[in-house]
Amino acid sequence: MFLVDVLRLLAAMAAAFLLGKVAARLGLPAILGWLIAGMALGPHAVGLLGQSVLDAQWYKVTESLLECTAGLMIGTELIGSKLRRSGRQIMVTTVTESLGTFLAVSLVFALIFSLTDIPVYLAFIFGGTLATAPAPSLSIVNGMGASGPVTSTLIPMAVLDDLVGSLVFFIVVAMVAASISAGDIPVFLLILLVFFPVLLGAATGYCAGRIMGRITDKKALTAVMVAALLLTAVLGLILNTWVFPVPVLNFLLLGMAFSAAFANMVSAQQLEDIMKVMNPVIGVALIVLILNLGAPLDYHLVFGAGLYTAVYIVSRAVGKYAGAYFGAAVTKAPPTVKKYLGFTLLPHSGVSLVFTGIAVSVLQGPAPECASLLQGTIAAAAVINEFIAVFLAKKGFEWAGELPEGRKNGKTSGNNLRKGGAGA
Repeated sequence: MFLVDVLRLLAAMAAAFLLGKVAARLGLPAILGWLIAGMALGPHAVGLLGQSVLDAQWYKVTESLLECTAGLMIGTELIGSKLRRSGRQIMVTTVTESLGTFLAVSLVFALIFSLTDIPVYLAFIFGGTLATAPAPSLSIVNGMGASGPVTSTLIPMAVLDDLVGSLVFFIVVAMVAASISAGDIPVFLLILLVFFPVLLGAATGYCAGRIMGRITDKKALTAVMVAALLLTAVLGLILNTWVFPVPVLNFLLLGMAFSAAFANMVSAQQLEDIMKVMNPVIGVALIVLILNLGAPLDYHLVFGAGLYTAVYIVSRAVGKYAGAYFGAAVTKAPPTVKKYLGFTLLPHSGVSLVFTGIAVSVLQGPAPECASLLQGTIAAAAVINEFIAVFLAKKGFEWAGELPEGRKNGKTSGNNLRKGGAGA
C-alpha cells in the first residue's frame, strides 16, 4: 500500500509538472496548472491523490519537510542589509494590508449579519482568516524570473504577513472562545502557533550558521545546511506529534526562520553556492505544496457558492489592495509598489483553511450553525479565489514591469531576471 501511494504521488507530481508547462505555454503561471492538477487528481475528483494518500503519516511528514525546504526561498532573502534599506516600508505595508483586510471583511459581514440575525462575532472570525498564501506568488517569482520593487517587497512580506495574520486570527478566536465559553483549544496554544516556529527555526539556523561560516568546501557547506534543515524539520515533527496536544507548527515559517538566521551569518558567495544546489529542490517542493493545497478543494463547492462567498472574495480583495496601497503610499514606496503589490497578495493561504478548521472546532459545540456557515463559505471562496488570484498575481508582476521579455503578454521592462531562480 505504501509503495502504491508513493507511486500515486509521483504520478500526480508528473501530471502537475506537465499541466504547469501547458499553462506556461498559454502565458499563464505554471502554478495554475499545478493547482488544477491538485483539484482534478484529489479525492473529490479522479482520486489519484486520494484521501488515503493525504491522510498517510509518511505523506504528512514528507509535506512538512518540503514546506520547511520551501521556506528557504523566502528566508534567504531576509538579509539584514537589505531589510534595513526597506524595513520600515515593508513592516508598515504588512500591517496596513493585514489590518485593512481584517477591517474590510469584518465590517462588511458585521453589517450583513446584523441584518440577518446571525451572531455578529462570526463576522470577525471571517475577517481573521486573512492570511496570504506566499507559495503562489513566490512560484511566479521563481518560475517567471520576476524582479523589481514589487518582488523585493513581496518576499519579506510573505514572512511578516503570516505572523501578523496569525496574531490577528488567534486574538479574535481567543476572544470569541472566551465569550461563548468554548475552551476546547487553549489560548496559550493558539498564541504558540504564531511565535514558536520562528523561535525554533531561528535557534537551529543560528547554530547551523556558526558552523557553516567556517566551512570553505562547497559540498560540505551544502551538506551541513541540509543536515541542519532536516534536524529542524524533525524537531518540529517531534513536537507536533508527541508534545503538543494538536499539530500547531507552521513548517513554512520554521524553514523561513531557519534560513534567515544562517543566511545572515554566511558570506554572499556561500549563500549563492548553497542556493544553486537547493533551487531545483525548492522547485519540486513548490509543486508538492500546491498539489497539497489543491487536492482537498472540492470543485463542487464552486457550483454551490452563494452570496456570502462572493462577498468574502470581493471584500478580502478590496482590503488587501487598499491596505497595501495605503501602506506603500504612507512610506513613499515606488509607484509600482503602490499600484500593483496588492494584486500579488490575493492568493488564499492554505493556512487560512487551517485557521478555518480551528475556528470551526471552537464553534462546533456552542454554535454549530455558525461553524457550518464559516466552513462552507471559506472553502468555496478558497476554490474560486485561487484561480482568480493566481491570474491577477501574475498580471500584477506584469503590469509592474517585473517579468522578463518572453514571460509576459504586456509591455514590461523585464530587464532584471533573478539569476539562479528562487533565493538568488
